[in-house]
Amino acid sequence: MQLAPRSARRRLGAALENLSVTFRGMTAHPDEHNCECHWGSPEELSLLKTPDVELEPDLLRRTWQAIDWTDHAAVLRRVLPQFATVLIAGRAEPLFGLEEAGFSFARGRWQQWPEEEADSVREFLHAWWVQTLTDPDAAVPVHQVFAMCAEASGTLGPWLADWEEQTGYLSGRRLVEAASEWEYELLGERLPWRVGWYEHDEEELRAELVAWLLGHAAVRLRESGASADLQHRVRLLGLTGEDRWTDPHWPGFR
Repeated sequence: MQLAPRSARRRLGAALENLSVTFRGMTAHPDEHNCECHWGSPEELSLLKTPDVELEPDLLRRTWQAIDWTDHAAVLRRVLPQFATVLIAGRAEPLFGLEEAGFSFARGRWQQWPEEEADSVREFLHAWWVQTLTDPDAAVPVHQVFAMCAEASGTLGPWLADWEEQTGYLSGRRLVEAASEWEYELLGERLPWRVGWYEHDEEELRAELVAWLLGHAAVRLRESGASADLQHRVRLLGLTGEDRWTDPHWPGFR
């Protein structure tokens, strides 16, 4: 099944509206503080303690990237509706990769929030992910959104399951795009994004992603027009030791 782009956009719009309703009136903790020389001014901090005031893009970026809030969950709740809008538009401007935004979600421990709040965040992430897989006008590359969702949740399973449900042409081409971005790092025994939250197991995530590429994804890559070279490089992920680097398709094979 391939969700129609219009349906995916409607779902994402509803998820954004739900975030706005759920987190309306939220503020940073009254006693929240941060280093002026590394974060911002007292005047900017006061905006985080004022509900529903839109933040300038640079202030929003510094806020979600900061790692030393005393109550990161409260700060994340405060900025979440605006932050989500910036994310899907591709305007988050992380220093390295969009997984950094996932780190911010993870630090806020959103999965432990009250049910209504956690459900609204979960629905936003899934709605954005499905829109990325099915909408030709999605603003953010698929591998970046996947890394963000993986780091935000600490797991790959739900996002891979969504991918399996979306069986249309575009989601298949998105798979080719992602595999092309991932294969080099995976062949080097590395996860293709940085794990920035100490509770997430990098090797476990890598092993799960490799198993999925060798299983479900291998057939779809072929059906979606992936090059023979890419298919061979994914196949190499299933080999180890001498079998891998002596294979004629190993990069640099002589």
